[in-house]
Amino acid sequence: MSSPFVLTDRLPTPAEHRRLAEAVGWSHAFDVSTVPASLAGSVAGVVASAGGQVVGMGRLVGDGVKYFYVQDVAVLPAHQGTGIGKALVRHLLDHVARVAPSTAFVGLFATDEALPLYEREGFTRGDMTGMFRLVEPLGG
Repeated sequence: MSSPFVLTDRLPTPAEHRRLAEAVGWSHAFDVSTVPASLAGSVAGVVASAGGQVVGMGRLVGDGVKYFYVQDVAVLPAHQGTGIGKALVRHLLDHVARVAPSTAFVGLFATDEALPLYEREGFTRGDMTGMFRLVEPLGG
């Protein structure tokens, strides 16, 4: 599909986020009840629209000054390969360049399928190892 798209500075709605996450196979990665609060805690967001519907999303989390993390970049499968993912990432990086008062650290975690996209946008594995841990809530 090669339909033109438009980027809008805003976060996806919880319903848009869920639809896109499910479309790319991330259903297991989100607790639907926490998505609204998680989205509200974002530093910035961008959505891509084509044909009157949201077909892609991305957001930044972090402190909004020095440390930023690219989060939840997803494009509907029918629109992948059309430059939307690249445009979303560049838009988020442009946001960082506009708001950061000095050199900012931008990190992310990528699926194997997304590695080429991020490498083309200048992300490297560098000399650091991305790590994560899941922490369960107290009493849960």
